[in-house]
Amino acid sequence: MSHPESCLQPRLRLLGSRGKAFGPGKAELLKRIAASGSIREAAKRMAMSYNRAWMLVQEMNRLFRKPLVVSVRGGESGGGAKLTVTGEDVIARYVRMERACLLATQVDWNALHRLVR
Repeated sequence: MSHPESCLQPRLRLLGSRGKAFGPGKAELLKRIAASGSIREAAKRMAMSYNRAWMLVQEMNRLFRKPLVVSVRGGESGGGAKLTVTGEDVIARYVRMERACLLATQVDWNALHRLVR
């Protein structure tokens, strides 16, 4: 029996101070900034406003001891954004944790699917 409409998607969240968190949405934003070199382009690809993306980047930079993203304002040289070494480390660890969760829960997930109508 197959259930194509459902799939296992762990939703990991690192809770920080003052109720701020790092989770799947911010991880996706980091990945897209890394891929595009631009907060604006990353926001566009996520159907998010630039202002929202910028606010999330600032929030992530305050959540961790060191910034995750550095940006250069536009102008003649164009500007852009990139992940710092800490940002690259954070996203690599987050992706590994997601994979580990998937592997750790796959057997039970499959068993649950066999019980679903």
